Amino acid sequence: MTNNSMEANRPDLLLIFRLEGEAFALSVSWVHEILDAQPWAPVPNSGPFAPGLINVRGAVVPVIDIRHRLGLPPARSERTGRMIVFEHVIDCVSHKLAFNADSVEQVIECDLASLEPVPPLGTSWPQECLRGVVRNGDELVILLETETTFAPPTEPFVAA
Repeated sequence: MTNNSMEANRPDLLLIFRLEGEAFALSVSWVHEILDAQPWAPVPNSGPFAPGLINVRGAVVPVIDIRHRLGLPPARSERTGRMIVFEHVIDCVSHKLAFNADSVEQVIECDLASLEPVPPLGTSWPQECLRGVVRNGDELVILLETETTFAPPTEPFVAA
């Protein structure tokens, strides 16, 4: 067996986290680190997509409001839960970004060939942000499409 075929047969690792009680996941390959929640510095006129900045080991990192992107209500407090810091490529350049999750639960192995589509009916999240559904025991976990979920808005934000 060649290295390429061994890589193709290797299960993907997914990080499961919660937002408003719902289980979401993203590939561990994107995740840089998980921190305790921390207050972030607001950026004036930044818009709802990336409203603030945090300091991660001396690097200034934009905070993405994943709740806003998914159409969820704002967090009750930015100081609860966990901060997921991850790498994301925007315009061919790798950037470190962060977002708050209510909790981070576990890393699971998943064969992405078993990924099921998210039915368009019954979900309130933007379909372009959803890659599919994986099963974790009896629970369904929504795998996020990182390319669209964390892509900057195409229209510039105009402050009111």
